[in-house]
Amino acid sequence: MSTTAESAARTYEVKTYGCQMNVHDSERLTGLLEEAGYVAVPDGEPADVVVFNTCAVRENADNKLYGNLGHLAPVKARRPGMQIAVGGCLAQKDRDTITRKAPWVDVVFGTHNIGSLPVLLERARVQEEAQVEILESLEVFPSTLPTRRESAYAAWVSVSVGCNNTCTFCIVPSLRGKEKDRRPGEILAEIEALVAEGVTEITLLGQNVNSYGVEFGDRQAFSKLLRACGEIEGLERVRFTSPHPAEFTDDVIEAMAETPNVMPQLHMPLQSGSDRVLRAMRRSYRQQKFLGIIERVRAAMPDAAITTDIIVGFPGETEEDFQATLDVVRAARFSGAFTFQYSKRPGTPAADLPDQIEPAVVADRYQRLVAVVNEIAWEENKALVGRTVELMVAEGEGRKDAETHRLSGRGPDNRLVHFTNDLSKVDERGASVSPVVEERAPASVSKPLRPGDMVTVEITYAAPHHLVADGPVLSVRRTRAGDAWEARTAAPTSSVGLGMPSVGVPAPLPDASACR
Repeated sequence: MSTTAESAARTYEVKTYGCQMNVHDSERLTGLLEEAGYVAVPDGEPADVVVFNTCAVRENADNKLYGNLGHLAPVKARRPGMQIAVGGCLAQKDRDTITRKAPWVDVVFGTHNIGSLPVLLERARVQEEAQVEILESLEVFPSTLPTRRESAYAAWVSVSVGCNNTCTFCIVPSLRGKEKDRRPGEILAEIEALVAEGVTEITLLGQNVNSYGVEFGDRQAFSKLLRACGEIEGLERVRFTSPHPAEFTDDVIEAMAETPNVMPQLHMPLQSGSDRVLRAMRRSYRQQKFLGIIERVRAAMPDAAITTDIIVGFPGETEEDFQATLDVVRAARFSGAFTFQYSKRPGTPAADLPDQIEPAVVADRYQRLVAVVNEIAWEENKALVGRTVELMVAEGEGRKDAETHRLSGRGPDNRLVHFTNDLSKVDERGASVSPVVEERAPASVSKPLRPGDMVTVEITYAAPHHLVADGPVLSVRRTRAGDAWEARTAAPTSSVGLGMPSVGVPAPLPDASACR
């Protein structure tokens, strides 16, 4: 392409809010835009097309969107030809309301038709009027769309979209629709293609991954899928999110424990420890069943790290109900938790329930819950000090790495570890230097570590939300994933501006959106 053509290419920016499903959808949106000839906007410059991929779970989602749109209104007024598109769950819910409140928006599209974005943008440009297209059901599975993945070494892979549960606090099923499952062959083919490109870690993604197979009548489809992932050569780490306790069966636990590349990590949403509140939430399990799952997982995988979601202040929640939640937290000993203060969402059954809790009471319970979760997570992390752990070097997960001169990585249990970039004890092959060799001539790896490479370190310090390894790196394994990262960064890149990390479980305890 000529320089003139390149300068004429329209630029884009995708802003993403919410859960992992939205992050993955944004990778599709990016792929669609790039296939249509758009290029990522350079940092610090205004984009020709700004796409908001929205979430509708939290109470302030509407305010955040309209605030951001308001900031862009004068920018657009000064830049003829600039376009703004709004998609995702909030677009599916609000539809025409968005263009009424923000008439400068050009395109509104829903969760079921992300593939329409380039066409809608062009139609809006030609017709000079807003385009609103919201489909009620999925017509094309998103995985058939082009993708620009945020990471070269790790990837999301959707196994299903939609949800058949009817939790009273959740609006997602009405926006994402009923569960639709992909065939196992399609999923495995996508994973194999990703591994061929250098990806070594995949996360199987669904609103309720362990109900996978409901569409084609195989109740053990998910455990079979996990075992099949274990047969893919070059695939080193397999994770999944998020399961539902009501449908989490022992065959999945067995598959996790018996498949070497399925990691000893589980995100198991609790929401509440009170049977009475769980009933009001329409969560079809109770405290005893939940703790039984945790016990069986720990029996099969003693080192498993288990995280969760918890809502405090659900309508009618008493102090006794809240204490029941704390009891489960103490018994389950989670390595981290995403904790949320209940907020009313129009369109959900819980929004009309009586006995809405006073905000001050909710805030007090939230702080007390956070304190208990942090205390337990810290105790669990302290038990790891002195342990040797293999990490996958990560990109962009250590916010203070530049200040501390550390790198960051994820262990098999998905814990975040910040480690010293000291390769003085490792030779050119990545092996530990023996004392004899070290005395003669200290040798070290001359090539820098890359995201996707594997290192072995010893944990020296524990905090509630991360670990530190301040000694020298013990060994290095350069990987195809690192090669893929290096190849990508050597070429011109484009990216998606995401509201959450694209790999692994985000840092525990943010007051952020989740769809589970």
